[in-house]
Amino acid sequence: MFDCGTERWGLSPSAAAILSRTAFIIPVYNHAGTVGAVIEKVLAFDRPLLVVDDGCTDDTPKVLEGLRGVTVIRHPVNRGKGAAIMTGFAAVAPLCDWALTLDADGQHDPLDALSLIGAATAGARPIVLGKRVGMAQKGAPWTSRWGRGFSNFWVFAASGLVLSDTQSGFRLYPLPESLQLHPQGDRFQFEVEVLVLAAWSGIPVVEVEVSVHYPLPGRHISHFRPGRDFWRNTLTFSRLLAKRLLLPRSHRLPRVKS
Repeated sequence: MFDCGTERWGLSPSAAAILSRTAFIIPVYNHAGTVGAVIEKVLAFDRPLLVVDDGCTDDTPKVLEGLRGVTVIRHPVNRGKGAAIMTGFAAVAPLCDWALTLDADGQHDPLDALSLIGAATAGARPIVLGKRVGMAQKGAPWTSRWGRGFSNFWVFAASGLVLSDTQSGFRLYPLPESLQLHPQGDRFQFEVEVLVLAAWSGIPVVEVEVSVHYPLPGRHISHFRPGRDFWRNTLTFSRLLAKRLLLPRSHRLPRVKS
């Protein structure tokens, strides 16, 4: 039986309680070379672990077949990171009331999940962002560094939130609150849109510093395409900013058909 007490992880009782109600979600698209090591580290927490194979076309399915203690859901075709995360939310919601997401490329240290969980103990149920520290010194692609500043500005413009790393995929989400946001973006724009929707709906958003690791230049696999994905983000931010300027808060969230 998993011991989530202070002796094993150095957690406070309130943080240990959150960990005991947390499931881990890893969305993956063509990261066969790194996802196995990420999963191995996450399994140390002995919590539900869901990997969403978002239509992988490399050897990722073979890697996942050989792993125990992991639940895999596969999208027949690539639907985008946001869609994979929402698939994960829906799958783990009956089991847990928190979902911790991290990327499959190895840039995150899964043990930093303890810092995210520790930051979620101050009363309200926030979304906790892992603020990546020292990206410029650790080989982050220029698209990640420039895109972070771009997204930070537009999240502020659309919501008033002042955040340092709105593109980080290392996050702790409260469920079912996050499922009720219903973001329209299903690819990379999901991760910025959900922050704006959270602010509009009154869900707190906090940040905590986490480490980051990138392989040598040229060896990091990213599926972010600057032209296509910056354009998608621009359309999303334009839609959100227009809503903030033109609509009262009560009318900004997406309407869901019953």
